[in-house]
Amino acid sequence: MNELQAALLTALKLVVAGDAGLIEIVLLSLRVSLTAVILAALIGMPLGALVALKQFPGRGGVVTLLNSLMGLPPVVVGLMVYLLLSRAGPLGEYGLLFTPNAMIIAQTLLVLPIIAALTRQTVSDLNHEFQDQLRSYRVSTWNAALTLLWEGRFSLFTAVLAGFGRASAEVGAVMIVGGNINHVTRTMTTAIALETSKGDLPLALGLGFVLVGIVIMVNALVFSVQRLESRA
Repeated sequence: MNELQAALLTALKLVVAGDAGLIEIVLLSLRVSLTAVILAALIGMPLGALVALKQFPGRGGVVTLLNSLMGLPPVVVGLMVYLLLSRAGPLGEYGLLFTPNAMIIAQTLLVLPIIAALTRQTVSDLNHEFQDQLRSYRVSTWNAALTLLWEGRFSLFTAVLAGFGRASAEVGAVMIVGGNINHVTRTMTTAIALETSKGDLPLALGLGFVLVGIVIMVNALVFSVQRLESRA
């Protein structure tokens, strides 16, 4: 058995046996990413819906900005959050840098434009379909937004899953603001990068297996939601 085969076998054993160190890293990664996605959805969905429904000066620029921010480089987000949370930054007094909260902030900023932009597009498309009915009932902008958000719930859930996929696979921003501190801020992606550089392939491969499994599950959920939407 060569070195690679031995590393693969050891990695599978770590995953199957539920190695404590591996589980700790996975749970922290899920907690950070899920919290960030929930926060981004709570902010991004109402924001995207209101941008889709309200007419205001500079609306085209806002739409362009939201679409552009979907491709925002993670390392730039990490740098921005680092500057905000560092001791010399405006939020330095709260001591958030190199904590899970800092990683949540960074991932929220990464996912927020994705959810907001996709929500705006979904609500805008639905508004073209239902605007006559909404006007006839004299529905307020806020109630119209809530109605269209519900009507587009399947597409919006897909957007949330896309945001989670982006957050769970991100490495640059969380490395900068989290510091990859063992037992504190070490996530799957940062641990894979570190362990690979150290030559600890079994742990890196084990975490890679789990991360790929999560990505597959997310894509399976997206496919299932799309099928439900087509049936509905």
